[in-house]
Amino acid sequence: MEKKNIKLFGMELPVFVFFFVVIIASAWMNIIPNQMLGAAAILFAIGIVLGELGERIPIWNIYCGGGAILAFVLSGLLTYYNLLPECVVENVTGWMSEYNFLNVFISLLIVGSLLGMDRRVLIKSGSLFIPAILAAIVGAGVLGIVGGLLIGKAPMEIITAYVLPIMGGGAGAGAVPMAQVYGDVTGQDPAGYLSFALAILAVGNIVAVIFAVILDIVGRTFPQWTGHDKLMKDSSRQITVEKEEKKEVTMDDIGAAIFLTAGFFVLGQLMAKKILPSIMGVAIPNFAYMILFAALANVFNLIPEHLREGAKKCQQFCGSKLVWVQMVGCGIALIDFREMLSVLTFSNLFVVILIVLGAVLGSAIFGWLVGFYPVESAITAGLCMANMGGAGDLAVLGAAKRMELMSYAQISSRIGGAIILLIGSIAFSLL
Repeated sequence: MEKKNIKLFGMELPVFVFFFVVIIASAWMNIIPNQMLGAAAILFAIGIVLGELGERIPIWNIYCGGGAILAFVLSGLLTYYNLLPECVVENVTGWMSEYNFLNVFISLLIVGSLLGMDRRVLIKSGSLFIPAILAAIVGAGVLGIVGGLLIGKAPMEIITAYVLPIMGGGAGAGAVPMAQVYGDVTGQDPAGYLSFALAILAVGNIVAVIFAVILDIVGRTFPQWTGHDKLMKDSSRQITVEKEEKKEVTMDDIGAAIFLTAGFFVLGQLMAKKILPSIMGVAIPNFAYMILFAALANVFNLIPEHLREGAKKCQQFCGSKLVWVQMVGCGIALIDFREMLSVLTFSNLFVVILIVLGAVLGSAIFGWLVGFYPVESAITAGLCMANMGGAGDLAVLGAAKRMELMSYAQISSRIGGAIILLIGSIAFSLL
């Protein structure tokens, strides 16, 4: 009988194990130099092991964020208990702060996500679905503020520390960029914000999955409120994502996509620092401009398809594989575990439940008013905004027994996440 060829991160097991042992042994002897290649060796070695493990643990891989969150939690615990060699911490801190690879990661995610989306879906969703997402954000904000007032927290703190992380589209593409925007706009260390945001996000993801089960029961109890595999009562207006043909992406396309991403980043910087740094007294950061220009470039078809495919491929790599590496970096260099553990209180759980409920009610009511089925509107525009990105979408749609709505979940995660970053950049400037 032929043995199954086990691969980690696309590598045959013996190849990975050999270099893993070399890297870990060298790290333990504190001989890895503090430079980008040294940091890459450490982060990939730890990230691949923890990421692959997290994707294989039952229940955790569906409901708790999979490899990305396991990489973050375990690397954070190793740092918290001082179990990592000095050169590991130095290299990882350099990767995340001195070399600022975090900006590269975030920019590739944002530009690739917006350019890689089918422009017809992007245009159509602008009038049909994005307003439902905005209604979910408003609902989450209103009920979140009510809950915050009941436990003695200021409205702006509720919006920035609770609503934005929960509604931001996950960890790697949501909370991490949000923390970077927080640091850029306020000038404060993003570590404390990220620690709190990731803990709140994890709780929000679990609450969103529970609400998905409840909405499935509501749909079966009140069948007139649900379309099961449809969002819109008028089926001719339904947004569908056609099965994509495999398009060849060349090395030129990948190289051009990296250049385009850098170009959008610098364009955003130019706008934020020189041309239009503020609007009506509110500072607009470079990430907000990057989001705006990347979306407009797709809508007006300014970027050729092969270049958009290259950007999409970069985004897919960052979102599925490089995210493990970055989450290890966040766990070691950018979080405070005491802060994370302090989040797990009854009062915070109460606020999180109200925020997710607000997202459900806001999207359901708006959906009902404009001709959506309320249950499906609440699931796609509400819960798929309040969960943990791609893994959260699977968990929510699976719990609600509505996997056919994945195209809408993708819009919530991609476009909704970009909207939250835009809102966050403005909200942070008001702090």
